Amino acid sequence: MNNSTITIITSVFNGEKYIKECLLSVLNQTYSDFEHIIIDDNSNDNTVKIIKDLIKNDSRFKLLELKVNVGSGIARNLGIEKAVGKYITFIDGDDMWSNDRLKSHLNFMELNRVNFSHTSYSFIDQDSNEIKTPFIVRAKELSYIDVLKRPEISCLTAMYNQEELGKMYMSNHRAKQDYALWLSILKSGTKCYPFKKITGFYRQHSSSNTSNKLSLIFPHILFLKETQGFGIIKSIYYTLHWGLNGLIKYKIK
Repeated sequence: MNNSTITIITSVFNGEKYIKECLLSVLNQTYSDFEHIIIDDNSNDNTVKIIKDLIKNDSRFKLLELKVNVGSGIARNLGIEKAVGKYITFIDGDDMWSNDRLKSHLNFMELNRVNFSHTSYSFIDQDSNEIKTPFIVRAKELSYIDVLKRPEISCLTAMYNQEELGKMYMSNHRAKQDYALWLSILKSGTKCYPFKKITGFYRQHSSSNTSNKLSLIFPHILFLKETQGFGIIKSIYYTLHWGLNGLIKYKIK
């Protein structure tokens, strides 16, 4: 791994409405030593055309066009498999970063010699207007148990050192694949360290999974059983904590 310092991974499906904003926020980064692997998950709108028009003649960008829809977990894992950067980070096709997201976060991680970190971020609506109170990371590092109880780490602002941690992958679930990855990293004994700066803009749709926590309670119990090997009582215990804390996080203005 002696190429780009950072690998950015984006999985997108039918993202024509927002993908331009997303990619412009990457193109406008003040830190330029990155590769960006974009996986189009068999979109049937203008997503691929928009991507190709934006990234043409920029060798840092690599577009993978899938012939069948596999879901964001498998799609992101294809990106992780091909990633050559020392660090891996993710951005979904409808989200955005601040212009100094990569530079400031990389500086924080290298200055503090940490292998896994996440930052604060703002919420935006479907028209890219900031809404609600920004999510500010807690001052202390996060452990495996912490993240079982609280949805603290966002795919939008997480970054980890794959040279130190090795290739680590998301689950193949259609939802919460990134959460499975964070738990795998933390379960290995690595902590996730907070960088308080707001570096991203998370788009919250009225129909998004993260804005409908109550409907995800039973699926989350099954998810913990399948990915963590918990029994039913333990799965319910952590799901109740996760659900309550998620409602506080996403519903409070």
